[in-house]
Amino acid sequence: MRFSIYRYNPETDQKPYMQDFDVDIKEHNCVMVLDVLLVIKNKIDESLTLRRSCREGVCGSDGMNINGKNGLACISHLSLLKEPVVIRPLPGFPVVRDLVVDMTQFYEQYDKVKPFLLNDNPAPAKERLQSPEERAKLDGLYECILCACCTSSCPSYWWNPDKYLGPAALLQSYRFVSDSRDTHKEERLADLTDPYSAFRCRGIMNCVDVCPKDLNPLEAINHLKEDMLKETV
Repeated sequence: MRFSIYRYNPETDQKPYMQDFDVDIKEHNCVMVLDVLLVIKNKIDESLTLRRSCREGVCGSDGMNINGKNGLACISHLSLLKEPVVIRPLPGFPVVRDLVVDMTQFYEQYDKVKPFLLNDNPAPAKERLQSPEERAKLDGLYECILCACCTSSCPSYWWNPDKYLGPAALLQSYRFVSDSRDTHKEERLADLTDPYSAFRCRGIMNCVDVCPKDLNPLEAINHLKEDMLKETV
């Protein structure tokens, strides 16, 4: 099976280029894209650079663009891909080397939404309780693995990465806005009322299409906008 992989080493290359590899996927027992990349790195070209860890779609470290669509290499089935399989780094981020991108801006935007519980009330002896109904509101929000597949597929983030928070960060913002244990809902919403933080979302649904955990960042962003409107009224 043929694979065309984006290569760029800023220390030696003047510009990026695509390099083709032919891999016998049956001989090497390759099922997922990550299997092939590891075969290439371990047996063909050890200079190939990528991130990976759990191999189970949990850590989110091996996000990349595969045949034009963002996804996790470890859960992208080779049987579903057309040849040649074109593999590029996540779009919208500076490339460090080959398939590794600089996610500094992504994590800075994530940090801005204060992705942790804020509660001004004295801590109880055991835990802050929720009803089953309150807990159910968090389903589809807490499962995000911060792989950045959604954010790096969003044109609004490409245009304003320093101002627009992006779908991953906004999904986490709504996760705490909707948490019954958090007492800073008004403050969180107020931080998003400028023209860029949340309202740069254009609803094109790229984020929903590429999420490996089948989450819906667009729905969360729309809920944030609705809550902001209610606060102003």
